[in-house]
Amino acid sequence: MGDYGIIALIVTVFTSGATYATRQRLDVRRLERKVDALLQHHGIAAPSLLSPEVQRMAKDPAQKLAAIKLHREQNPGLGLAEAKAEVEEFG
Repeated sequence: MGDYGIIALIVTVFTSGATYATRQRLDVRRLERKVDALLQHHGIAAPSLLSPEVQRMAKDPAQKLAAIKLHREQNPGLGLAEAKAEVEEFG
């Protein structure tokens, strides 16, 4: 197998891995929307994803950035945009 064949194989592996990860995220988002719709339909309040400390900080506009940072520390793997959305949704 030549250099181009190895490069093509590497590109294929990484592309398929990225596609799989993207598909997983889309599936999770779809499931989250369905669960949210079911909870809303039955009048059930969804539990907060934020710890009590993050909730307290999120209520204070001056501490909102610190609340986002703490929320990300408490939830490894949580992206900045997701953490920001969750904190802003609460506050």
